[in-house]
Amino acid sequence: MVAQELDSLSVKKENGLIIEETVITKEEYNPLAPAKAAFYSAVLPGLGQAYNKKYWKIPIIYAGMGVGIYFYIQNDEDYDRFRDAYKSRLAGFEDDEFWGDGDDPLVSTQRLIDAQKDATKNKNLSILVTSIFYLLNIVDANVDAHLRQFNVNEDLSLEPSFNINPVNAQSNYGLSLKYNIK
Repeated sequence: MVAQELDSLSVKKENGLIIEETVITKEEYNPLAPAKAAFYSAVLPGLGQAYNKKYWKIPIIYAGMGVGIYFYIQNDEDYDRFRDAYKSRLAGFEDDEFWGDGDDPLVSTQRLIDAQKDATKNKNLSILVTSIFYLLNIVDANVDAHLRQFNVNEDLSLEPSFNINPVNAQSNYGLSLKYNIK
C-alpha cells in the first residue's frame, strides 16, 4: 500500500462550493511489455496493437495486408491465364482466349511472354507489400509499447525564449531546459 501512495498523485480542484478530488496513478514499468507486444503482433497481426489498447490501428494493418494478398491472387490468376494461352500456342492450337475470331491473334505470342513477366513482377511486389505491412505491424506494436511507458510529466520541460537586448536593440534567442527534482 505504501508503494501505491508513492506512485499516485492526488489533485483537489475547487469550483465554488464543490471540491473534486482526482487520484492519478502511474502504471508500473514493465520492461517486457514491448517484447510481449511484438510477439503478439508476430503471432497474429493486430494482437500487439490490441495489447497496447490502440484498437484503431488494427483495421489499417488488415487493410494493408489484405490489399497485398488480393493483388497477389489477382496477378497469380492472370499469370496462369497468360501461361495457359502461351502453352496452347506452343502446342499449335489457335483457340485460346487471346486469339480472337480471325486468323491473326489479338495478342501476339511475344506479348504473352511479356505479360507473364509483368504478372510475375507484380506478384513479387504484392508479396513485398504484404511483408512490409506485417513487419510494420510488429515494429509499431513494439515502439508503441515502449512509448506507453515513457515518462511524460511536468518535471521536465523545454521552452523557447525570445528577448530583446535593451542596450543595442538586438534580439536574443534561447532555449531553456528545466528539470524539477523532488
